[in-house]
Amino acid sequence: MKHKALQKIVKIGILAILLLTFSFGLNLGYLDTANADQGRKSTLAQGDAITDPEAILRYALPIDNDNIRKIQQNIEEIEKNVRRKLWTSVSSNVKNAAFLLKIHSDDILASVTTENQAKGQELIAEMTQKIQSLQEAIETKDKDQIAEKRADLLTDITEIEELMVKGFPFKVPADYANLPQLLGRAKVKITTTQGDLIVVVDGFSAPVNGGNFVDLVQRGFYDGLPFIRAEDYFVLQTGDPEGPDEGFIDPTTGEYRAIPLEVLLKGESEPLYGITTEDAGLYLAQLVLPFNAYGAVALARPDTDPNGGSSQFFFFKFDTEVTPPGYNLMDGRYSIFGYVTEGAEVLDKLTAEDKIISAKVIEGSENLKA
Repeated sequence: MKHKALQKIVKIGILAILLLTFSFGLNLGYLDTANADQGRKSTLAQGDAITDPEAILRYALPIDNDNIRKIQQNIEEIEKNVRRKLWTSVSSNVKNAAFLLKIHSDDILASVTTENQAKGQELIAEMTQKIQSLQEAIETKDKDQIAEKRADLLTDITEIEELMVKGFPFKVPADYANLPQLLGRAKVKITTTQGDLIVVVDGFSAPVNGGNFVDLVQRGFYDGLPFIRAEDYFVLQTGDPEGPDEGFIDPTTGEYRAIPLEVLLKGESEPLYGITTEDAGLYLAQLVLPFNAYGAVALARPDTDPNGGSSQFFFFKFDTEVTPPGYNLMDGRYSIFGYVTEGAEVLDKLTAEDKIISAKVIEGSENLKA
């Protein structure tokens, strides 16, 4: 116990030093210590913050169907309740999900786009069977089987929610229409010297930042680049090209491609551009893509310019002990455009001694408008 307590104190000390020095980093931005209290209050979590990147991405989909969301929520809560050994709550979760699917299947299917109705029907039938299978695993309290069947069911829930998306939900402002845009989602495989990372890039929430990243991946820009900053329990940064330039120089214009701060707030139809939430006076704003999950991927930027990002990005190495979910100084100050959904153990091992071998778009390249 003493060892764990000492380790926690060391972690907190490291983070305190990092936060004090963060504003002096080349591209990781500015922390306004004069308004630190306001920033902390503005990002205080309401209830249990979601720390699963795939759950965050599900909730970020631009759909409107309360019943599938309630089913999703019940299935997601099972993991927490199993961990706490709240078996009555676990049983209630799966029973609620089964009941909602049974009486609202027509309503759920009605939200699926016309061309995907057949697939939607197939998924609802599969979900019904998988919920029954999950109930059986819960009755035996087999934790491994519960985890496996829960994950399998959530895959179907994700897929049917994706079938509900009806086109792109907003138009990117004219000021940024000349930049690459990701009008949907893409999946990128980043091969490193420690192994592979899979990043889901969310253009629904950050089309300009996501489009910039996917465009650079397709150009091979990141292939062979080193990690230039690696801070335990905090960030891992890359994307700095060789030579004096600190970002991407567009060969068609010969100019630095500047990418704006882009943050989508819950309840809003389109992102806030060009200004931090704190500077905008939005102290209670909740983000659609928050820094709640290990492996959040965000655009780095110069410390004095929220619109000066380009090619450099960082992985947020979220640690619940030193950066509590919903209670950190990052939300609203940097543009998250995706999350690591596979390879968290690889991310944990990466240091400044490592590099990216290659980055490839493996899904969703058709959603890029360059």
